[in-house]
Amino acid sequence: MFLTSTSVSHGYTLCITSPSDEAVKMTSRRALHFVFKVGNRTKTAQFYQKILGMKFLRHEEFEEGCKASCNGPYDGRWSKSMVGFGPEENHFVVELTYNYGIGSYKLGNDFLGITILGKAILDRAKAQNYPVTEENGKTVLQSPDGYKFHIENKDPDKDADPVVKVALASSNLEKSIDYWTRLLGMKVYSKTDKTALLGYADDQCKLELHDIGGPVDHGTAFGRIAFSCPRSQLAGIEASVKAEKQKIIMPLVSLDTPGKATVEVVILADPDGHEICFVGDEAFRELSKVDPKAEQLLSEAVDKDQSDEWFAKKGLQKGSA
Repeated sequence: MFLTSTSVSHGYTLCITSPSDEAVKMTSRRALHFVFKVGNRTKTAQFYQKILGMKFLRHEEFEEGCKASCNGPYDGRWSKSMVGFGPEENHFVVELTYNYGIGSYKLGNDFLGITILGKAILDRAKAQNYPVTEENGKTVLQSPDGYKFHIENKDPDKDADPVVKVALASSNLEKSIDYWTRLLGMKVYSKTDKTALLGYADDQCKLELHDIGGPVDHGTAFGRIAFSCPRSQLAGIEASVKAEKQKIIMPLVSLDTPGKATVEVVILADPDGHEICFVGDEAFRELSKVDPKAEQLLSEAVDKDQSDEWFAKKGLQKGSA
């Protein structure tokens, strides 16, 4: 929707259009990252770096569970590693959460895949004998924890983010579209009987919803998709969702990261239980700055952990969630 005003100058009528407040509000929102729980940081790091070609952007260690359950419903020690093709200010990245002592998680049918553009990814996978499969006409790579990445054999435009969309399951497509567009302000880019492509801006990673014709099972591996918005919008998002009697997992709360910026977030769940995080953009831009020591910090944490080696020597397996 655009507002139009007119003025007269030298006999000419000028029409001046400007985006409505609502349109400006939605384009100020950004798709940030998707959260995966992982059980083996060494194998996971090798996949994201050596196969996908991503770089570690940040790594942080925590002594107790996150107030907003960023690491899932676990109270113990955990770590967070951000990995992507570039900084989060203009790339959609992946957040890897590792809970000490947990080696695997049960997959559901909720997460359907992340689509990435990149010829070199398939070349690297083949050169390293990494399994490449075909599924419904798509070329698929699976991470060590079983998360799917759909790889398109073409390169992105110059300076464009190779990550183009995240696919999630829906039990009722029309209901899902209504939630994501009317309550969260997304635009519908395309739609079929079984799928809908949504997003906040043309140059951002999109959300693709797939009607699976049945209930959505999140297993214990369930993830979370994150977006940023101006801090001033957070309370309004929470209020809108509450007014519609939709689920709020965590009301507006401040989260501290030792030595870094404190951010404010609100955590929601869509009609199928997909977790959604909205974070205040201003503080998040400070928090999400690339740390050149990220890979080193991860390596040091893995070396200190050594739990994989301990379990292997004992002939045991880490716990499963």
